[in-house]
Amino acid sequence: MSLFKAKIVAAATVLAVLAAPAYAKTLVYCSEGSPENFTPALNTTGTSFDAARPVYNQLVEFTRGTTDVEPALAESWTVSPDGLEITFKLRKGVKIHATKDFKPTRDFNADDVLFSFDRQSNDKNPYHKISGGAYDYFNDMDMPKLIKSLDKVDDYTVKLTLTEPNAPILANLAMDFATIQSKEYADYLLKKGTPEQFDQIPVGTGPFTFVNYQKDAVIRYKAFPEYWGGKAKIDDLVFAITPDPTARYAKVKKGECHVMIAPNPADIAAMKTDPAINLLSQPGLNIGYLSFNTEKPPFDKKEVRQAFNMAIDKAAIIKDVYQGAGVGAVNPIPPTIWSYNKDVKDYPFDPEKAKKMLADAGVKTPLDIDLWWMPVQRPYNPNAKRIAEIMQSDLAKIGVNAKLVSYEWGEYRKRLQQGEHMTGQLGWTGDNGDPDNFFFLLGCAAARPGGQNLSKWCNKEFDDLIVKARGISDKAERTKLYEQAQVIAKEEAPWFTIAHSVVYEPTRKEVVDYKVSPLGRHDFYGVSLK
Repeated sequence: MSLFKAKIVAAATVLAVLAAPAYAKTLVYCSEGSPENFTPALNTTGTSFDAARPVYNQLVEFTRGTTDVEPALAESWTVSPDGLEITFKLRKGVKIHATKDFKPTRDFNADDVLFSFDRQSNDKNPYHKISGGAYDYFNDMDMPKLIKSLDKVDDYTVKLTLTEPNAPILANLAMDFATIQSKEYADYLLKKGTPEQFDQIPVGTGPFTFVNYQKDAVIRYKAFPEYWGGKAKIDDLVFAITPDPTARYAKVKKGECHVMIAPNPADIAAMKTDPAINLLSQPGLNIGYLSFNTEKPPFDKKEVRQAFNMAIDKAAIIKDVYQGAGVGAVNPIPPTIWSYNKDVKDYPFDPEKAKKMLADAGVKTPLDIDLWWMPVQRPYNPNAKRIAEIMQSDLAKIGVNAKLVSYEWGEYRKRLQQGEHMTGQLGWTGDNGDPDNFFFLLGCAAARPGGQNLSKWCNKEFDDLIVKARGISDKAERTKLYEQAQVIAKEEAPWFTIAHSVVYEPTRKEVVDYKVSPLGRHDFYGVSLK
């Protein structure tokens, strides 16, 4: 090699070494959709929660990759012997993010906690109705009825008083709806006359500060150097919004993304042998389902809902759509969660019996219905349109004409929650590892207009069981109640339970210490790049 060539090679090597650390500090996550906004209390989808999570904290949080609750903005707490009072000691010295215009004048304190809950519960709060003011989690979980008061004892102590003991309360407070936001920032924007900016340009205490968001394209964040838990191991975090799973995989292969959500089941085999990829997986804490709107005839009749359960070939859906990455669902909770009732039997696939049941229930065929399918891929449902087409074909054989309907994702969910559909696909990934977090989806509190009980099914016997279970701390007693609730849910059939999926998350080999969350979260604090 000539001296001239050797110098060029040496220079290139030095440049590569210098460039590598800079490149290695930016982690790109291929997400599947755009967030509705950046205030978790307003949302119910993993897409929006994931987008807000880098910026914020809760009082307590889940240890990454687990359902264990650990201290966060509250460094400790005590529970009264009767279970009605929880006193949180808040962490001191927690810094709040700044924006171009807003500079905080104080650290996080009790005022921020009180504001974050008051906004959701108090219709006199100036922020209560900003951005639509639909606090679905807070209301569907009956928080207005459960929380008697939240009081400031001093700047670093708050006391939560409940109307009754509640076993899952700490796990619930680790969920995204209980995110703590800055009261000072809220007051600043109110004074400025732009309170709607509060939900679009987020300011929190989390490991990353928000930089900018381009709808349907990209979200950018920067590591917050003053983060109370220590600066993140990456400098920049980018969400590359990529709705198509094939495009997400192509980006990961090229090194344009480091982590991706929800691969195509058909691509799993190739990912397993791809030398650039670590394919992480675990059984999903999830359920995909078709809800029957019980407020719309003929779905107000149990026998009709049962007939539909018998008319659809679930095994064909699992084989065609999930391709080995899912199992047929029997109960509204997955078999990976405690209290699952393995004695409950699924409805058999029996079109002839389904046809007879419809006739016996007085249903004239041909019957015209709508069948809504999700416009996005979710961990519990890799292809809702294809599932809808299989269902449509099966239902045609019993004299039911199903018109397929879909909307943009935010609109789709809003309309479903209002009960516009006759039948509609959705699903759920558990938020906290407690069975109550699934059962509330069929509870009476969530059956309100706009609530997450899409079937609008309110069964007193079922509801009494799940409400009673919440107030008991003994796991064995709670299990018995939940087992009974599952028997009722199967008999009453407000859902056609589709599947529990296996969650696959491909990461590039240079990603260090990324953990798959059993709760479907995508957390990047603690992750680094080689």
